Amino acid sequence: MKRSPFVVIILAALLLVAVSASAQFENVGLVEFPNSGSAEAQQYFLRGVAILHSFGWKQAIEQFQKAQELDPDFAMAYWGESLCYNHPLMGDMDMDSPRDVLKRLGSTREERLAKAPTEREKGFLTAVEVLFGEGEIAERKLGYMDVMRGLYEKYPDDDEVATFYALSTIAAVRPAGDTSFRMYVKAGTVAMKVFERNPNHPGAAHYTIHSFDDPVHAPLALPAAYRFAEIAPAVSHARHMPTHIFIQHGMWDRVSKSNQSAYDAAVDLWEPGDSVGDMVHALDWGQYGDLQLGDYKKARTWIERLEKRVELSEGATRAARSVPLLKARYIIETEKWKTEPVTEESSAHELLATGMSAYKLGDAELVAEAAEQLRATADKQAKDKSLYNRQAQPTRVMQHEIQALAALAKGDQDGAVQHLNKGIEVAEGMRPPAGAANPVKPVYELAGEVMLEIGKPAEAVTYFKKSLLRTPNRPRSLIGLARAYAEQGERALATAQYRKLEKVWSAFDVPELKEAIQYFSSTDEEDR
Repeated sequence: MKRSPFVVIILAALLLVAVSASAQFENVGLVEFPNSGSAEAQQYFLRGVAILHSFGWKQAIEQFQKAQELDPDFAMAYWGESLCYNHPLMGDMDMDSPRDVLKRLGSTREERLAKAPTEREKGFLTAVEVLFGEGEIAERKLGYMDVMRGLYEKYPDDDEVATFYALSTIAAVRPAGDTSFRMYVKAGTVAMKVFERNPNHPGAAHYTIHSFDDPVHAPLALPAAYRFAEIAPAVSHARHMPTHIFIQHGMWDRVSKSNQSAYDAAVDLWEPGDSVGDMVHALDWGQYGDLQLGDYKKARTWIERLEKRVELSEGATRAARSVPLLKARYIIETEKWKTEPVTEESSAHELLATGMSAYKLGDAELVAEAAEQLRATADKQAKDKSLYNRQAQPTRVMQHEIQALAALAKGDQDGAVQHLNKGIEVAEGMRPPAGAANPVKPVYELAGEVMLEIGKPAEAVTYFKKSLLRTPNRPRSLIGLARAYAEQGERALATAQYRKLEKVWSAFDVPELKEAIQYFSSTDEEDR
């Protein structure tokens, strides 16, 4: 069979003439990927690559396997499938599945590489041989990035080489121990160059978002977020992903709608035995968006959906772990205080919600219990030295938050401030906030509320401003800042914050909104 490079644009309009595995997955973006596969396998391979860029693992596997059926020696079809079994930005890796895929292509590395006819394709295949080879996960991810960097230096104008190199760089941030954002910016720069050439490329938009997913750099990714919201509606993760940037701008309506859309797509795709990861992700972030909007009814619906998913999905540990988080977040964001017994099995977020509720309800003993258990939980998590341990620092912040309230419950204002400062120190050592607030109660926001409570509105202003820099347009920080300004008699500044709050909460009957309306009335009367 004669092989030649093949370039295909994957758009819904052109798929009218192509055979598709499932009509509901027609819209997946535009990719150009010259390769040596047979003409018959092209539509499936290229469609698989486009979906892979959006992390639509199940759909992509179907496409790559169809390409393999049509062209059993098509090396790149096996390369693509091997990348579908692991989330590149997470720690745990399924090594067996990708290795099994590669073994179907050839029993040895040499045999597999021999089936890649061009140096470029050998480069792609060599990269996954390193990623799924021997060694620790950090070593393999760094090695994978090194191979992709070499390929990018050789083919700097190749969009597929560029985007997969950008992703490999993002995935190597933790293994490299880079806390400077240098690697993220480097990856984002590469992805944005592709986005400028091809604004319909799913990987270019997707990896731009991941690269700039923090409060400082998020404005750079807003065009990519808007575009990615439309590029690949066939893939649940693609519908969710713009949320990462919308949250950083406090665009709560878009956060809610994006995750409802992502959840709907995940439900439509799901079959018994499938992972529920995409559903849980959308449920988690969707609830956060609706809580910020003040849509507390919808926020409860997200919890009910998650509980139902746990019932239907045997072994869905991620879903089960997320239920306490969503329940705790609902209590803290709505301030509908509710306590639970403190046990060794209580999650950190449950302890945070119980500790805050107990303080608000006047149960100093329970606040102290929650604080002590949080300390024990944080100590235990700190012993986990694994590369992808993301819980220890947020739990330590929560410990200091509740210890601050325990001190305040005993009348120890200085002790409360000391613990809040310790919590802030830990938070400042973490990656800047990405996504929903973690911990559920931002420590600067709590510090501002405590300062207001002990009669220090000027200090409260400083804390609330810092909170809003880290979590823009967050209503609980907006109302705190408004109250702090009002306490100081800064009517214009207080009114400005209440107006922002009114805009966020205007569509729902949030009780605190009456406070803003009353303030407007009182200032109007004073002006008269």
